[in-house]
Amino acid sequence: MKARSTRKTRAKRPLTFAAVRQLAFALPGVEEGSSYGTPAFKVRGKFLTRLREEDQSLVLTVGSMVERDALLRADPEVFHVTEHYRNYPHVLVRLATVQKDVLARMLTDSWCRVAPRRLLAERD
Repeated sequence: MKARSTRKTRAKRPLTFAAVRQLAFALPGVEEGSSYGTPAFKVRGKFLTRLREEDQSLVLTVGSMVERDALLRADPEVFHVTEHYRNYPHVLVRLATVQKDVLARMLTDSWCRVAPRRLLAERD
């Protein structure tokens, strides 16, 4: 996924977790639960995303470390990592600065990585 680094990518208002919930439930098979004691979404039991309450960011799995590093370089106001995620293909997405359509695309990409074939076929 390519992120733009212009001001147009900034959210006008911070996204709320309610908005994340709406985006997540638009995808087939998504269930709400918890992960590490924080609100999370899964697809048939597989991790999709979770909220990092300490910095109001979402943890998202990306396709590769190369993709993650490109996002970090392209828009550090939106994307970041902590030391904990440094060696994993995860990116943290700040709800305060991400645009809703960018997050929707990223959630969909992540969903495609974890959804079972049958759900993928239903979506197509």
